[in-house]
Amino acid sequence: MEVILNLLEASGIEPLAALMLVVLLVFFAFLLFTDRRVRLGFRPPLRPLPGFTLLNDFVGQAVESGRTLHVSLGAKGIGGASTADTMAGLMALERLAEQAVATGLRLVVTISDPSLLPIAQDTLRRSYERRGYPQGYDPLQVRYIAPDTIAYAAGVMGVLEREDVVASAMIGGFGDEFLLMGEKGAQKGVQQIGGASSPGTLPFVYASMDEALLGEEIYAGGGYLSSKPSHLGSLMAQDWLRSAIILAIILGVAIRTLIL
Repeated sequence: MEVILNLLEASGIEPLAALMLVVLLVFFAFLLFTDRRVRLGFRPPLRPLPGFTLLNDFVGQAVESGRTLHVSLGAKGIGGASTADTMAGLMALERLAEQAVATGLRLVVTISDPSLLPIAQDTLRRSYERRGYPQGYDPLQVRYIAPDTIAYAAGVMGVLEREDVVASAMIGGFGDEFLLMGEKGAQKGVQQIGGASSPGTLPFVYASMDEALLGEEIYAGGGYLSSKPSHLGSLMAQDWLRSAIILAIILGVAIRTLIL
């Protein structure tokens, strides 16, 4: 180990950067293997996540009632620390958009960061094109509210107040403003699911939503909503790598304890 550290120091590579590269390469190898297994017919067992089950039910409720379905992609955007959370929200939007096109459901999407505007609009547009109904796409379904988090929360609360919303899905990067939006939806009797990864936001998600997606659960949306081989393979690879890291930590602690 000392020889390896000396070589890394001589080459100018930080040990932490080298470790992250090794973890990334191992994960990539796992991903290729699990993706191949899924494509050959293996289906990994998925533990129930009521949040994604309710998300699928939202479409039926909105269609039966003729009311609107609201989707919030969070107060963050693309390119920052919350990019992964935002992408999780976009994955849910893609699923809901596909169902909206097929059923004639009215969808309202609210965003806070301008970098999300073209991406969310393109997600909707591609859904209409895949269904052979490009003329049905309306870019005004995606509403840019405000870059300020409090102003964004106020705008979303206005949407929940004015629009005939039957259900709301809020998945993405959020902060304290989540509670304002969640409480407004609860007051209006709107069925809600929410998901975030920020530890400071999770209590608000759990307290104000009918079903909550907590932490890394929001990143499993691809596997639960689309069942594409790449998404299922990614879930398997994440589980394997997580188990390997936990085992490595336990072994490291045990070896350290025995040596000392």
